[in-house]
Amino acid sequence: MDEGCSRIRRRVSVRKRNRRSLESVFAALTAAELKPGDEEKEDEDEETVAGSRRRKTMDVQPVENIDSEEDMFGDYDSFAENSFLAQVDDLEQKYLQLPEHRKHATDHATEDLCSESIKHNTLSITTVGDCTELKIDAHTKNQSGHEDVSIDPEADVLYDIPSSQVLFFENLYNSSNDLGDPSTEERDWNSSSHKTVNEELPINNVEQPQQTDESSSKVRTSSDANRRKSLKDHLKNTMTGNAKAQTPVFSRTKQLKETLLSEEINVAKKTIESSLDDLGPFYSLPSKVRDLYVQFKGIEKLYEWQHACLTLNSVQERKNLIYSLPTSGGKTLVAEILMLQELLCRRKDVLMILPYVAIVQEKISGLSSFGVELGFFVEEYAGSKGKFPPIKRREKKSLYIATIEKGHSLVNSLIETERINSLGLVVVDEVHMIGEGSRGAILEMTLAKILYTSKTTQIIGMSATLNNVEDLQEFLQAEYYTSQFRPVELKEYLKIKDTIYEVDSKAENGMTFSRLLNYKYSDTLKKMDPDHLIALVTEVIPNYSCLVFCPTKKNCENVAEMICKILSKEYLKHKEKEKHEVIKNLKNISNGNLCPVLKHTIPFGVAYHHGGLTSDERKLLEEAYSAGVLCLFTCTSTLAAGVNLPARRVILRAPYVGKEFLKKNQYKQMIGRAGRAGIDSTGESILILQEKDKQQVLELISRPLENCYSQLVQEFTKGIQTLFLSLIGLKQKILLKERSLWEITVESLRYLTEKGLLQNDTILTEKGLLQKDTIHGSEEEFQYSFHITKLGRASFKGAIDLAYCDNLYRDLKKGLEGLVLESLLHLIYLTTPYDMASQCHPDWMIYFRQFSQLSPAEQNVAVLVGVSENFIGKKASGQAIRKKVDKNIVNRLYLSFVLYTLLKETNIWSVSEKFNMPRGYIQNLLSGAAAFSSCVLHFCEELEEFWVYRALLVELTKKLTYCVKAELIPLMEVTGVLEGRARQLYNAGYKSLMHLANANPEVLIKTIDHLSRRQAKQIVSSAKLLLHEKAEALQEEVEELLRLPSDFPGIVASSIEKA
Repeated sequence: MDEGCSRIRRRVSVRKRNRRSLESVFAALTAAELKPGDEEKEDEDEETVAGSRRRKTMDVQPVENIDSEEDMFGDYDSFAENSFLAQVDDLEQKYLQLPEHRKHATDHATEDLCSESIKHNTLSITTVGDCTELKIDAHTKNQSGHEDVSIDPEADVLYDIPSSQVLFFENLYNSSNDLGDPSTEERDWNSSSHKTVNEELPINNVEQPQQTDESSSKVRTSSDANRRKSLKDHLKNTMTGNAKAQTPVFSRTKQLKETLLSEEINVAKKTIESSLDDLGPFYSLPSKVRDLYVQFKGIEKLYEWQHACLTLNSVQERKNLIYSLPTSGGKTLVAEILMLQELLCRRKDVLMILPYVAIVQEKISGLSSFGVELGFFVEEYAGSKGKFPPIKRREKKSLYIATIEKGHSLVNSLIETERINSLGLVVVDEVHMIGEGSRGAILEMTLAKILYTSKTTQIIGMSATLNNVEDLQEFLQAEYYTSQFRPVELKEYLKIKDTIYEVDSKAENGMTFSRLLNYKYSDTLKKMDPDHLIALVTEVIPNYSCLVFCPTKKNCENVAEMICKILSKEYLKHKEKEKHEVIKNLKNISNGNLCPVLKHTIPFGVAYHHGGLTSDERKLLEEAYSAGVLCLFTCTSTLAAGVNLPARRVILRAPYVGKEFLKKNQYKQMIGRAGRAGIDSTGESILILQEKDKQQVLELISRPLENCYSQLVQEFTKGIQTLFLSLIGLKQKILLKERSLWEITVESLRYLTEKGLLQNDTILTEKGLLQKDTIHGSEEEFQYSFHITKLGRASFKGAIDLAYCDNLYRDLKKGLEGLVLESLLHLIYLTTPYDMASQCHPDWMIYFRQFSQLSPAEQNVAVLVGVSENFIGKKASGQAIRKKVDKNIVNRLYLSFVLYTLLKETNIWSVSEKFNMPRGYIQNLLSGAAAFSSCVLHFCEELEEFWVYRALLVELTKKLTYCVKAELIPLMEVTGVLEGRARQLYNAGYKSLMHLANANPEVLIKTIDHLSRRQAKQIVSSAKLLLHEKAEALQEEVEELLRLPSDFPGIVASSIEKA
């Protein structure tokens, strides 16, 4: 090609047309880049294949650079009377007179027909250096196969020029709104001259004139040709603009990469649009999901009931579903597959609600690997963790795993920001908890709000212990599926004295004789073990595992010690090395400390498991039990509802939980731990009972499960009042039909108004508008209008218990008068949970000792809150106190001392010893304070007067959440990494999140003591997921900063003009 000139020639290419009017008709296709250096080679190739195509060649004359727009193309004959553009102009006039070209159907059949033609025909206007090319490409083939067949223009006007031009100006005429304004048109085309414009128009093969006529007859044109701009003028303006344009220098590699990326995005979008809900053979999921289940969980095949449940019509139609199966039946796997379908196929976010923090963390560890492999985020909403509202993701979707309380706050924030429809699925594990106290009331509120505000969100509830399913079905508008399937058969037994009976529902009294215990007891042994526990446990340990459920925490420790005193020394030899390793690791995570009971029992393979253990200890013992190093746990009932630790035999030490008689739900959950799928052929449960309890136990095993009832009214401040406050805060209507509900509503709204959380505006009566100070009257007479106050909004946004919200406000207000910042004590006091203070019983001598060790500034905090040293001294010495002091304030300050000491020392063992408190209780206090501190932070964010607390509470919440040295905090952000493990990793050189995310699991196993391969992979996966999450958040922040605001004045003005 001569330098500084333009030319017209034909070539075959596949390029994409970027004009908006064409995109509405044709599918967007991939842009292919042409390198300038290849043009001469293409010319030679075209001559080689000349025998297969019809070509028209026009002479090209060099053009001088002339500034005048009129003379720019003076020496170029393309605007002469017999030129190509003249032919175009003539053709345009002829074409407008043809009636058969007046219609054009814009459907995909045209696209399909076009794609089957010999080649796509392309109009490509390309700017290269200082030279502009106008390339008109046509690949046509005549019927006889000869070259250069002359066709009379009068025979068919479509043959005057390449057929790509026909569709070009046909579509041009279709876009009167786009091209009617010459200034807009010229601006658009001139701007396009600064970059490569690839325009692609698929057309029909011109072999058959009939096909051409049929396709062209579909083209709709306007009869008013005077409104159009002449194509000749249009092309001339374009060429003028191209010639005048200063062409920037582009990186060819960058352009090729962008083209490739554009192609991949288009293909992905087409794939998603064409097969939205079906991405593969594994229940509409890619086969990779099935492979991941084999790799991560060893699950190769689903149970029949799981397949049946997943293929239910109600599930396919996305109806709400409740399904119930015995414990260990595999309920969670069904829920996980449904969640993955929602995340990957329907591209919606998912919320999973679990009852306890420990289970949330376990589930996050298990699903993080799937998130990394399949491209979705797994976010923790438990304790002090979680953002409200959640981060709005660009591409990837999020799986929120939350406790009941955090799940409620999450749903509130989504409703408030009008994003509730982004939640495609809500899964509730242990849905029967809807009938259990204040937590049940919160769960019921959460589900009710989802049902009321989002018609597209599916709700899945699962439980092992449901009875009145019909009531729950009606509430959730759900289908029901149940099965009695258990992967391992469960046999239930009762033990009275030394006789064991099998539970048999067909028998007259519900049980039949099974066997007598065959174990020789001396008189001394009988006194030590009157319930014959040794006889029962030695039948299964050490080769199989056993769980012994005890009524109280103290009883757990006593039973574990008693068993180890009686067991023979042979038990010490079983996995001796591994047990020593467990003891060593327990010491490492506890700064050299070790519980004396565990020190005695672990060598025998026995340990206790209850809330008195720290999280680190509990996690390490659970891992040792799962690995078979420990074979016997003595535990409380909380283990049954918590982490999954199955056993060959489950023994219930007594039919009591604490001092209360066992409930059927609790009994079913405990015995459900018997039988390990894939390991045991059968599972056994043995309930030990005394003769006096026999009748009650027989009634227990024969009666149905307890019904599940609403707790909204029973739990007043955490139930119906919280519901009304949040509904008014979220501007939702309250619709009441029943009389009793009206009375409850009146009482609740009066309470909220008296607390200052709501303000009553006006009451509409038949006689007109009246301002009322009190709430009264009947449903027929009044329609109440309320709006939420600032305090009310702060309370519901912070999820503060309404029983304490006014106390919190007063305490924070009083704190502003003299906030002591010389130490953390004052802030810690303000974030100490009120409910834990009411249950506290201080040791007055310890209280006085700690008080006397305070600095003057710290003692000033005590004076500010209203507790004097004199009062504590009198209580410690047992003297009578005449002056009345608020007990809750005194108790709360005592707990503040515990937390303050813990933050200073970060050693839970020394604090436990100093305050004579169980280390597990102190850790629960710490996690409770971290969660409450997070709530107080959200509370203060809604009240401008408390601005000073915001920055302070952010840091305090972080300190309370981790309670470790600052260098360990980044490692502890990873789910499943607690203090002990974080210290091990830090000492091994893994000092940041990036280090963990890039770690090799095999190297970790060798470097870190007592770390299994599964745990190592989970830690690395969790770290990767967290790192991707943070990177994504930063990218979104950058894009948000660079994005043109939607309310930008120019945009608003132009939108008004268009309207």
